[in-house]
Amino acid sequence: MAGIRVAFTIDSLKLGGAERVLLQWARWCRDEGWQVVVITRQGPELDAYPVPLGVQRWVEPPLAPLLRWLGWFAFPFRVLALRQLLRRHGSDLAVGVTTLPAVKLLLASAGLPLRTLISERNYPPAKPPAIPWRWLRRCTYPWADLHWVQTRVTGDWLRQHCGVRRQQLVPNSVSWPLPDRDPLLEPDDWLAPGKPLILAAGTKARQKGFDCLMPVFSILARRDPSLHLALLGLAPGLYQGLDQQQWLRQMLSKDSDLQQRLLMPGVSGSMASWYARATVFVLPSRFEGFPNVLLEAMAAGCACIASDCLTGPADLIRHGENGLLLPMGASADEWVETISGLLEDPDRRRWMGERALLVREQYAEQRLRRDCLEAMRRLCHG
Repeated sequence: MAGIRVAFTIDSLKLGGAERVLLQWARWCRDEGWQVVVITRQGPELDAYPVPLGVQRWVEPPLAPLLRWLGWFAFPFRVLALRQLLRRHGSDLAVGVTTLPAVKLLLASAGLPLRTLISERNYPPAKPPAIPWRWLRRCTYPWADLHWVQTRVTGDWLRQHCGVRRQQLVPNSVSWPLPDRDPLLEPDDWLAPGKPLILAAGTKARQKGFDCLMPVFSILARRDPSLHLALLGLAPGLYQGLDQQQWLRQMLSKDSDLQQRLLMPGVSGSMASWYARATVFVLPSRFEGFPNVLLEAMAAGCACIASDCLTGPADLIRHGENGLLLPMGASADEWVETISGLLEDPDRRRWMGERALLVREQYAEQRLRRDCLEAMRRLCHG
């Protein structure tokens, strides 16, 4: 079906997995010759990713100062603003990504001649929104024509708690080789060649469990004076009122050598180089949706260790075969033992990394692209 008009809506295009996946979907639709617009509430000053060529970018009009003062009670006016944009675009299909934009989309599209597709990006009870949003989610989610869920556990929860029946399992895809983008931060600029490196990545320190790594690294680094830990993705300055880099550094001893071996370069667009440089990749997350960084690290052939949180890592890792899983709540000593076991066993790291490479086929972009576009076509035909 040529000429499908698709609108994607999300709060912003800041750094994050949901934002990156949405732009990938937008690119797939553009490549089909469809007319695509990405609608955000926040402006381009927050963008971490470029909008694909040929995809329009619209920003919801700002509210009047008096309405902004109303806070949450101004939400109906945001719904009306989005509704006007959908009508202006003449959308055949609208896709809402993450909870609040999804709720707003379902309200804004009520009565319009278009189909709706919703995608949660985390396991919902792991990061519950405020009570009004939970109530609105419960009321509106059954209206959607289709939900894309990343894991079966998330789908089961949405079915049980939100009455969501129309679902399709759509995990994230992986592209290989992993493309570079700005800013390019190379590992050789941060540590000397040959030094062992524990690598972790993410923009949200607490969700990713980076604080749990501080006592682990402290023990391991004292055993091996050449060992480094790199935490990629943490921007300097405040995030939701917290200086994440300072928060983590305060958990280490004030030993200057230890502090120097904790690397926090910030956001890097050269992730393939970091994965290639890592001795071990770790993901001690408290919760996930479907972890892009773990998928990428496995596609790069890293030996990976992840926490077995409720959703995500266990969908990718078969414990003892293509990686290692540690139970939620594992102690620092258990993390130390597991990481040190891999650091000291290069043959096992190589063996696990070779098996991890199979995710390139299991989650190949071409296969998932075909499934997603076919689902969109069926919705629009209906």
